Amino acid sequence: MLSCGEPSGDLYAGALASAILALDPSAIVTGFGGERMRAGGATLVRDFRGLSVTGLTEALRVIPKSWQTYRALVRTAEQDPPDVFVPIDFVDFNAFLARALHRRGIPVVYYISPQIWAWRPGRVKTVRRVADRMLVIFPFEVPFYERAGVPVTFVGHPLLELTPPAAPRDVFLRQHGLDPSKPVVAMLPGSRRNELKEILPTLVASAGLIARERPGAQFLLARAPHLADDLLAPLAAWPAGVTPPVVLEGTTDDILASADVALVASGTVTVQGALHTCPMVVVYRLAAMTYRLGKPLVQVDTYAMVNLVAGRRVVPELIQDEFTPEATARHALHVLTDPAFAARVRADLAGVRSSLGTAGASRRAAEAILDVARRRSR
Repeated sequence: MLSCGEPSGDLYAGALASAILALDPSAIVTGFGGERMRAGGATLVRDFRGLSVTGLTEALRVIPKSWQTYRALVRTAEQDPPDVFVPIDFVDFNAFLARALHRRGIPVVYYISPQIWAWRPGRVKTVRRVADRMLVIFPFEVPFYERAGVPVTFVGHPLLELTPPAAPRDVFLRQHGLDPSKPVVAMLPGSRRNELKEILPTLVASAGLIARERPGAQFLLARAPHLADDLLAPLAAWPAGVTPPVVLEGTTDDILASADVALVASGTVTVQGALHTCPMVVVYRLAAMTYRLGKPLVQVDTYAMVNLVAGRRVVPELIQDEFTPEATARHALHVLTDPAFAARVRADLAGVRSSLGTAGASRRAAEAILDVARRRSR
């Protein structure tokens, strides 16, 4: 049984399900996820759509649906106990579910560590009680779990195998009516409703400031799958005199490979950017109350995954009040107007990419999970 609750987790769950079934076609994979998990060969007990939010106050609104999903998964596990339960990130829901299944004697192998090393680190005690093993995708996570006494294995990052070869820059840009000789700014405002609401208006405002300094600048906007049209309403305020962005869905890797700089919501997409060595400005904003409640719990001084992997700030981060149109434009223009600086950033991101291991993370994770499942089923 697998459980994930957001698009990035669904991507990894789909690859994991596929790898499990490739190694053992007789395996049965069920659980909580989305279209990619289903496409990987799993049978969904529940779909995560509508449950993926960020923030403390935002999570309150989805409690009823979360509870219904939790009960459905527990009933399924009681009626037909899985040989292993694999929670994938999505810690607040998955830790609750893992405790319930662990109490019922089901082994737990946690794949894709929740960011408990970043905030509320006390949650590692819960992981230690319920997880038979952690399968982590970042090398810096290994010592954190070793110090906490949690059995841990670094399997590498699944994006190394899931990232498709990008289309040639000139071909991709011309295909969408853009001029390869002019600067390209990518905008990736996130995939959740509250992210779009908090982030997209500021990115739109920053576009006018960027275009004022670089009149030939062109804009690409990566639209997350299944995104409601109303969430793109801020584009109606696109700056006058600036060519509107080309909005594309399902081409994130091509966009990042073709952009001179990307304005990205903090999250998995920063790792995708590193794989394409795309200079980026990482931004994020939560509802004011959520930020005030959550900030005291944060244990790190940097948020972007690429900076955490690098151990230093290789790309700028603009969080909450620091995320303004002026600051976003200033950092983007630094990349666009200083080729030597842009080259240094690309070199730093190449270093991040090389530290993520080698392709085959999904297969290595599947082998570890099947090993636990087979030992239980004997």
